[in-house]
Amino acid sequence: MNQIRILFVCLGNICRSPAGQGALQKVIDDLGISNLFYIDSCGTAGYHIGSLPDPRTRKVAEQEGIKLTHQARKFQPSKDFAEFDFIFTMDDSNYKNIISLAWDDTQKEKVSMFRTFDPIQNDGLNVPDPYYGTINDFELVQEIVTRTSKGFINFLRDEGRIK
Repeated sequence: MNQIRILFVCLGNICRSPAGQGALQKVIDDLGISNLFYIDSCGTAGYHIGSLPDPRTRKVAEQEGIKLTHQARKFQPSKDFAEFDFIFTMDDSNYKNIISLAWDDTQKEKVSMFRTFDPIQNDGLNVPDPYYGTINDFELVQEIVTRTSKGFINFLRDEGRIK
């Protein structure tokens, strides 16, 4: 069976997308199905290439038993559209940016807002950017990406892609 390949995308790849990557990795590790997945993250901007996730992102993740060691990178259309099955964007702006880089409908079909899989969408599909906020904003992001990761796994089960 081929691995399900997932890419998380936000603006700078130091807050939301590594939080999503870590949350989904923890969910699948806890379920004992990590061998079925390959997960990565990137940003649409190159502000932080090579940097670890924001210290606040790492602190909140560590409180959930997640160690984030990813180094920020920028989205690479020719590589990433070919390599990944699901490209999850964290907000409308990054969604539009990634869609604009797609060459055809096959690539566009891989791109979706991550919170499409969130069972609680009272405040829309954007994962709020915590960068200029407080630690509470980072905790909210962690809560959202964890809950949405579980929703995505349920979706894959419903689709028969995993057991």
